[in-house]
Amino acid sequence: RSCACPLRLFQTADSCPSPWLVEETFTIDEVSEVLNGLQAVVHSEVESELINTAYTNVLLLRQLFSQAEKWYLKLQTDISELENRELLEQVAEFEKAEFTSSNKKPVIDNIKPKLAPLNEGGTAELLNKEILRLQEENEKLKSRLKTLETQATNTLDEKSKLERALQDLQLDQGTQKDFIKTQDLSDLENTVAALKSEFQKTLNDQTENQKSLEENLATAKHDLLRVQEQLSMAEKELEKKFQQTAAYRNMKEILTKKNDQIKDLRKRLAKYEPED
Repeated sequence: RSCACPLRLFQTADSCPSPWLVEETFTIDEVSEVLNGLQAVVHSEVESELINTAYTNVLLLRQLFSQAEKWYLKLQTDISELENRELLEQVAEFEKAEFTSSNKKPVIDNIKPKLAPLNEGGTAELLNKEILRLQEENEKLKSRLKTLETQATNTLDEKSKLERALQDLQLDQGTQKDFIKTQDLSDLENTVAALKSEFQKTLNDQTENQKSLEENLATAKHDLLRVQEQLSMAEKELEKKFQQTAAYRNMKEILTKKNDQIKDLRKRLAKYEPED
């Protein structure tokens, strides 16, 4: 069987057709061979475009994440927005308008103003400096807290040593009491009383010093919590200001448009996939 098929429509001016393509009639096998070749070409082009689009999205996300990491931001994504038909239609209209305007010559009066690049001045710079200052203060408070803890530990160790020395002295006194003469007993008791008085005074001083160290430790911990809270508030404020910038919104719109474009290309590609 044969059929008349104007395959010259598929030829371009630069193509060099095979001799059998210039014939007026073709067999079904020949038509199938031509269509299969066109299907392979279209499949390859669509696949290449999808891969290129995916790589472009990766580069855009890498730039966005690098800027967020530089400014200590916490990014959040809403997957449900990818299925918002209203937003998808707006992206399609934007793409159609941009595609139409790209085929026309630019007019000086109608050139749209471009956004100024992000810099490190203004509020963002102040927030960044405040974050660095709070981090330095946080490190200083941590160092001070560690020093106070060491001092408190040393004081407790010294107190324990003095108590053990007193107990040893009392044991020695009880053991040697029977061997001491009556005239020396009074002197020994006076000495023990003086030692007890001196020990009690030293113990009181150590207790006051320990209380002072504990108060300083508690104050340092409160200061550390306050600095950490200020640091968290500064990070949230910086994140909020970044999300309100036009660059962030434009980046989000571009990503949404690219995702919609990938879905559309996949649907088109599915039409040319051979059924099992």
